[in-house]
Amino acid sequence: MRAARVPEAGADFEVVDIETPEPAPGEVRIAVDACGICHSDAFVKEGAYPIDYPRVPGHEVAGRVDAVGDDVTAHGEGDRVGVGWHGGHCFECEACRRGDFQQCENAQITGIGYDGGYAEYMTAPAEALASIPDDLAAADAAPLLCAGVTTFNALRNTDARPGDLVAVQGVGGLGHLGIQYAHAAGFETVALSRSPDKAELALDLGADRFVNAAEEDPAEALRELGGADVVLATAPSAPAVESVIDGLGTDGRVVVAGVPNEEVGADAQSLVGSRSGVVGWASGDARDSQDTLEFSDLRDITPEIETYDLDEVSEAYDRMIDNEARFRVVLEP
Repeated sequence: MRAARVPEAGADFEVVDIETPEPAPGEVRIAVDACGICHSDAFVKEGAYPIDYPRVPGHEVAGRVDAVGDDVTAHGEGDRVGVGWHGGHCFECEACRRGDFQQCENAQITGIGYDGGYAEYMTAPAEALASIPDDLAAADAAPLLCAGVTTFNALRNTDARPGDLVAVQGVGGLGHLGIQYAHAAGFETVALSRSPDKAELALDLGADRFVNAAEEDPAEALRELGGADVVLATAPSAPAVESVIDGLGTDGRVVVAGVPNEEVGADAQSLVGSRSGVVGWASGDARDSQDTLEFSDLRDITPEIETYDLDEVSEAYDRMIDNEARFRVVLEP
């Protein structure tokens, strides 16, 4: 099979012919139809994790079950499945015993702990699989397994209710999906961005209001609307996160989904006065991913994507890492 892999930390991608993997007991082999390229793939490219190289990246995988290993009963050949960041869990640690698979102490990460979806085929543990609805195209499903589940799952795990004021900070790879989910969930949705050229898009995606954070204080704008119940922070910028904290209403939360490279500061007096807080949210397990796919299919929520062939992996990766893509990049092996 063809695969795009990183031979060692810091090296360029190489597209090679390698042996097609066989599924071990408890695993399936997936024929990859589409695989999104994510900023977190830089961990593989640059060696931010302990990784056994060479490694095939990719944790936004949509495809079909091609072969089934022993002891797998939930999926059969031909099933449409996806695999996200959560690449399997141990079932034995304290978190797993409580059913919190996302926090498994021994969790696998797709494309980091084992080869991912920048290839024609890959294998994955059966517990990492999410079923893909029949009407959802593979190229649309792939980014939903990372950017989609991150924003959808973050919002549904807040205390916000339909009609509450929810702001989405950033209109990019995460934010353009967060706006759609917030609108579909019935929230009063405000888009915050320093790019005024994204105003029309944000409104088209379902935002009720657009705040140009380059020209007005986003926190003040939110306070004038009564204070945000939730701000979903998707742009990986500490100043951007800090700029919205004072816009929270009573018991409001800034939920950080896009991780800045620097520390985020917060005024404790402001947090105490409004009983508000800043929290973080990671993506989710396979069931969360499937919920995301099913809700997206139900409400016609899709990412804006650019598609590339596997041979174009370097160009595709660079467009993602340089923030030139609008908004998600997808390989179609």
